[in-house]
Amino acid sequence: MDREADVVVIGGGITGTAILAELARYDLHCVLVEKEPDIAAGTTKANSAVLHAGFDAPQGSMKARMNVAGNRLYHELQEQLDLDIQWTGSLVVATDAAEEAVLHELLARGQANGVPDLVIWDGKKVHEQEPNLSPQIRAALWAPTAGICWPFGLAIAFAENAVQNGAEILRECEVTGIRTEAGKVTAVETTAGLIRTRWVVNAAGVEADQVSQWAGDTSFSIQPRKGEYVLFDKTAQPDLVKGVIFPTPSRTSKGILVCATTHGNVFVGPNAQNIEDREDTAVTAAGMAEILNGARKLVPKIPLGAVITEFAGIRAVSSTGDFVLGFSKNVDGLVQAAGIQSPGLTSAPAIARYIAGLLVKASKAALRADYQAGRPAHPTLRTLTPAGQETLIAGDSRYGRVICRCETITEGEIVDAIHRPCGARTVDGVKRRTRAGMGRCQGGFCGPRIVQILARELKIPVSSVRKETRASYMYYDKDEMSGGNA
Repeated sequence: MDREADVVVIGGGITGTAILAELARYDLHCVLVEKEPDIAAGTTKANSAVLHAGFDAPQGSMKARMNVAGNRLYHELQEQLDLDIQWTGSLVVATDAAEEAVLHELLARGQANGVPDLVIWDGKKVHEQEPNLSPQIRAALWAPTAGICWPFGLAIAFAENAVQNGAEILRECEVTGIRTEAGKVTAVETTAGLIRTRWVVNAAGVEADQVSQWAGDTSFSIQPRKGEYVLFDKTAQPDLVKGVIFPTPSRTSKGILVCATTHGNVFVGPNAQNIEDREDTAVTAAGMAEILNGARKLVPKIPLGAVITEFAGIRAVSSTGDFVLGFSKNVDGLVQAAGIQSPGLTSAPAIARYIAGLLVKASKAALRADYQAGRPAHPTLRTLTPAGQETLIAGDSRYGRVICRCETITEGEIVDAIHRPCGARTVDGVKRRTRAGMGRCQGGFCGPRIVQILARELKIPVSSVRKETRASYMYYDKDEMSGGNA
């Protein structure tokens, strides 16, 4: 069905959802289109979840500007949007004199970029902070403004806020072309129909160069770069690391890090491999060996027996070497938000303000009089006091029915995740909103029950429930699932 919009945002990752949320502050009809059944299904689902301080990117680059500003904005948005962020700080460690020299370079660059409170620690101070690090580490750059986050949760928060304020999110809506007339964007062609529009924001991740080419702008290309990770169970080793531990960086990567998560796990990774297939998220034995060997240089006692999963993500590396942001010089109405690799997660709210600022100026849009900050509350049983739990369960007995034992996630939380603005439509969509299936068993026990609940709440057959992508249907034994009528 054809429709109209002032702005169409292509791509439902952290960049696209942040831009949509910022545009929703204004009197503009905005539509985000995402080809998968859920948002945060690309790079946003598989990254290091680090909110960088901002000392890596060259001074004056878009990466540097957006990183520092984005970090500051997350400090402001954390309470307003109920974002899962911990400001742990980060360490970049050195094991010899040459690496120590790099630390001083990073310190100077960070100070030039406006990163506050950077300091170089000696080995003694480093090991007081992180006692499980290698004794070979002799110094580190400490960045107290860095942190860790729940990355899908950030994108979901932006999306919920945007929908709450009148924006639309169309999922399973793949872009197939961009229409232009006389060098100006007029419409976006999708599998769900034509969307006539004045402006298109290209936040399509690893497909951003293809989207740009459809509109007639060939000024950049995207190189897909795969990074693999290993995740450990919460019981692996208490306090293995408290925050973010980087090696000294290379020209192509920040290196294989060891990092805590906001939920008590630890992961190691990523490596960096340029690939051709933009959907190749397979992990390899060679990649796992590379990651573990790199991690052992930082933390010698890596608990291999506690590995619960491996995964990979793809970064969108621009041929320009920087973020591609702003109005296209070749196509009127095309706005680029492309090449968003690290520190893209950190930069997202700053990119959103930058892009929205351009569009508001061009459209002369006014602030919405009925704008609502924040997003709907989402009760979680495990975070409440015993009295709070009793009150929650008294109001809805489904919050007293634990579905995911590893993470203590209840049926009430899963149902809420499905029916929230831009709610879950897949098993992984439930996982990213609630953590159901994120624990030690990786969904082995709760998975079938989650499929039942999705089928029941979405009023679809069990055979129509998908794991994540458009074609990832989940088929279970009919007798076991009882037809999906839980």
